[in-house]
Amino acid sequence: MIQDGPSIATGHEVIQAYLKTLDGSPGVYRMLNAASEVLYVGKARNLRNRVSNYSRITGHSARIQRMITETASMMFLTTRTETEALLLEQNLIKQLKPRYNVLLRDDKSFPYIVIPTDHPFPMIRKHRGKRSEKGHYFGPFASAGAVNRTLNQLQRVFLLRNCTDSMFSGRTRPCLQYQIKRCAGPCVDKISAGDYATLVADAKRFLEGKTTAVQANLAAEMASASDALEFERAAALRDRIKALTQVQSAQGINPRGVSEADVIALHLENGQACVQLFFIRANQSWGNRDFYPRIPAGAEESEILEAFITQFYDDKEPPPLLLLSHAVDNEDLVSQALAERAGRKVEVVVPQRGEKAELVENAARNARESLARKMSESATQNKLLAGLAEAFDLDAPPKRIEVYDNSHIQGTNAVGGMIVAGADGFLKSQYRKFNIKSAAGANSDDFGMMKEVLTRRFERLLKEDPERKSDAWPDLLLIDGGAGQVSAVAEIMAELGVEDIAMVGVAKGVDRDHGKEEFHRTGQRPFALRMNDPVLYFVQRLRDEAHRWAIGAHRAKRAKAVSATPLDDIPGVGAARKRALLAHFGSAKAVSRAAIPDLMAVGGISEPLAQKISDFFNAKN
Repeated sequence: MIQDGPSIATGHEVIQAYLKTLDGSPGVYRMLNAASEVLYVGKARNLRNRVSNYSRITGHSARIQRMITETASMMFLTTRTETEALLLEQNLIKQLKPRYNVLLRDDKSFPYIVIPTDHPFPMIRKHRGKRSEKGHYFGPFASAGAVNRTLNQLQRVFLLRNCTDSMFSGRTRPCLQYQIKRCAGPCVDKISAGDYATLVADAKRFLEGKTTAVQANLAAEMASASDALEFERAAALRDRIKALTQVQSAQGINPRGVSEADVIALHLENGQACVQLFFIRANQSWGNRDFYPRIPAGAEESEILEAFITQFYDDKEPPPLLLLSHAVDNEDLVSQALAERAGRKVEVVVPQRGEKAELVENAARNARESLARKMSESATQNKLLAGLAEAFDLDAPPKRIEVYDNSHIQGTNAVGGMIVAGADGFLKSQYRKFNIKSAAGANSDDFGMMKEVLTRRFERLLKEDPERKSDAWPDLLLIDGGAGQVSAVAEIMAELGVEDIAMVGVAKGVDRDHGKEEFHRTGQRPFALRMNDPVLYFVQRLRDEAHRWAIGAHRAKRAKAVSATPLDDIPGVGAARKRALLAHFGSAKAVSRAAIPDLMAVGGISEPLAQKISDFFNAKN
């Protein structure tokens, strides 16, 4: 049920008018201003009682009082239970980003380790995203670095391969990984399927925290080999035990009494917050990540933590235990909502003593130190933005800077890149890359490529936000180039009707050296900054980051083109069937020569699809 009311005024009177239309149902409410912008999204066990609280003239904090004063209308959506209301509230907050709500801004996916089950000699590798592949998943890990370190350790101890299936099937002699004792060499029959399966089982036990059993088994095998006078095998097992011991000693925080939990600590200071999250899995610390949610003035620890937990686990499976630094207001409700998502009990605890309390204190210390660094970096960044405004004669320090660059090799695989920076530094979640579609790329026309990129960027902005209400509009454009590029970009912006955004071209200057950059603006003479000016270094970092991003996008596109095969153009042959065909036949050329019965011998290739593949290649001959 959605209701809209009159907006003849703002404040308590408007809210009071809704009371006669509400009952005691649970649900979600939205408070909107005169421009119909959502100010706040909240949940309620009893909508009438909650709205009645807002209708009172006194007894509110300064933040709530400001919000009430701005409220011109409200919207309501009833739910069956308060738990449903909590989940809906957090979905709406993430979608609408209201000004008076706590908002988790950094909500990236986390990497896992996967051991597939569809290969007799499975590889072990990093995985991010949807779990569409059959296999055993372990995680989450806080970062790609934490996964890579663990994979490196697993290769040293358990000798599992990390090559692709196609590379595995094409080997005729051992690779370097086998030579340096990082792989058992299953590709060239250096180990049997049964012995390799034992290694995989040991790796799984290690990732499940059963390291003592793994070490005991290795020790028993080493003693047995020694008794049998198989000294070379015994030495290899000794090296694996030594590597496992080094791994265990380097693990850092390894709680004995906590097998699986997330440790969440909050530090709040001067209106800014840092949430530190540690992942404990299999009695091991699998890394930590810090978050800096957007918080409204006057928000308290309990409100911030509740919002963080419900938003963070909106699309992630929670562990059985959450260890918190502060209590949340609706602990039972939060626990119930998480349990519904996980399909099992989830306990939310604020430990007071013992090992769990030490884990929380460690996370709180990290949150405190991370926020101090962040505040220091923000102060420096604000000074640089103010200096940039002074150097380029801007009306105010820019809140959003967009930097553009192109990358190609003689017109091939042309890509345009855009990076974004602001008071919080580089905003990597808002970086964009543009595959050049026009003839400008093939003709190595840098002006044409820049025109295509900016036209696509600002046509979309004008379509999605013509009134410029969002923060997606830049205050400053930095273009890699001199007077010619600036003049071309100015024409593009004039054609689009967007001429009020400051724009500066950054040219290499004399001898194309760092420190001798020239800056170009429309209708003005070029100028340079002092060699040791911090603003110059700041612009160099922005330009270099845009260059790095564009080159990375170009290389990725080029690598994809290199690995492309005719199989990509056959309808019905996706990535999995392409891998299966290449693994079976060794190359696309061999696939093109295969008979229909041979094609059908590959898993997933039916007779109609085999006929389609054969017809595709025969039509090309």
